[in-house]
Amino acid sequence: MSVLIETSVGDVVIDLYTKEAPKTSLNFLKLCKVKYYNFCCFHNVQRDFMVQTGDPTATGQGGESINGLLDKNSMDPRQKYLPAEIHPRLKHREKGTVSMAIAGASTGSTQEVNGVLGSNSDTGVIGSQFFITMADNLDYLDGRYTIFGKVAEGMDVLEKINGAYTDSSFRPFKDIRIKHTIVLDDPFPDPEGLMVPDESPLPTQAMLDTVRIGDDEEIESLLPPEEEERIRRQKEAQARALTLEMVGDLPFAEIKPPENVLFVAQLNPATRSEDLNLIFSRFGEILSCEVIRDKKTGDSLCYAFIEFDKEEQCSEAYFKMNNVLIDDRRIHVDFSQSVSKLHKDWMVKRVGAQRAGGVGAEDLNLEQRSRYRDDVGSRRQGQGYDYVFDEGRDSHRSSKSHSSHGERVRDRDRDRATHGSSGRRHEVSSSSSSRRDRSADSRQRRSKRSRSRSVSPRARRPDSRERDRERDRYHGRDTHRSSGQRR
Repeated sequence: MSVLIETSVGDVVIDLYTKEAPKTSLNFLKLCKVKYYNFCCFHNVQRDFMVQTGDPTATGQGGESINGLLDKNSMDPRQKYLPAEIHPRLKHREKGTVSMAIAGASTGSTQEVNGVLGSNSDTGVIGSQFFITMADNLDYLDGRYTIFGKVAEGMDVLEKINGAYTDSSFRPFKDIRIKHTIVLDDPFPDPEGLMVPDESPLPTQAMLDTVRIGDDEEIESLLPPEEEERIRRQKEAQARALTLEMVGDLPFAEIKPPENVLFVAQLNPATRSEDLNLIFSRFGEILSCEVIRDKKTGDSLCYAFIEFDKEEQCSEAYFKMNNVLIDDRRIHVDFSQSVSKLHKDWMVKRVGAQRAGGVGAEDLNLEQRSRYRDDVGSRRQGQGYDYVFDEGRDSHRSSKSHSSHGERVRDRDRDRATHGSSGRRHEVSSSSSSRRDRSADSRQRRSKRSRSRSVSPRARRPDSRERDRERDRYHGRDTHRSSGQRR
């Protein structure tokens, strides 16, 4: 007279009190035999008190006896429930006591059923739900619930169920379900019309809808804390990389920095690129070595990038040059995490820009542009970073302006000499020479202003109203003098 219950966390064996509670034992055995309890979850788990199951709806309001299963068409409640069997000798003294869950008249939930069955006591009726106690000496349950068995094996499994995390209604967040029931010994004959299935039936759609977190799903990681932290950081890094790709800071999220580039920090402001190149060149060929400087002031920002020809040379320099004293400063060496150069190459290819000399963007690759910034010679050839004001064009504009100014000065001196040798010519051409001198002066002033604007980009440019007032002032002076000479 025993039943083996296979749950999602282990097996439990229950011995039945067939003599003290024969009707309840027969009801339980036949329900197990027809696989009624398959896929039922433990819907009520109150720690150190009891664990309850046997309701296919997982609500605590469902379930029926074997009589209700045999006569589905009957509307008589007597066929769905059974009266509770209360034996005075059976007590809830030990942990592992198995009792049927009843709906007593004191709860008010089945008063109509009790009235139909003719029950005037608080014992109530039973269906299919049962519970197992998880504490000793629960004497206040005696006389109210039908005791029909005791756990023979599997108390460790019940302890796992007892420790499950539950919500406010005492249902575990992760489902704990009965997988299978096996009747080990049945002393009662089968009722007429009992259909025993050949194999365990599949759960119905209504039972599948009761699933919260499947019993085969893992909600607690089994990895060590160090591995969990590594996985968490990796996921966060992937999320940040994807965000940078979406805003356009990275060409694609999986981009990696070059492994042959070192980042050198905590440099002395006096340390030059040539000094670092000389010091690090003993580890191998250096493709690029540059101390990053401020664009406006030219002061060192105290960090640099060094690009080696091979990764092995870069690794050796990393291990041997970290915390080395250079120019009274202990430098910090690490592998570069910058992808700005790779991003620039990708942007050039994307927009289809043309390099100087007619080289198409499709010809660019990382091997051809292996330097962070080219030297002065390559910059003059159009292979480096461009400036807003080109030095060559400015110098050419300045020399041209100086030459035109010199020619005007020579013309003015020649006119003065000619006017001094002939008084008549001076009188005739005085007005025209004065106008020519004034125009030369105005051109000279405009030339000076244009040179100042080309040489110093930060110089303040006069607005349109100042230029108009200056032009009117010069024109008014010329008109006044010309009219005075005519008079």
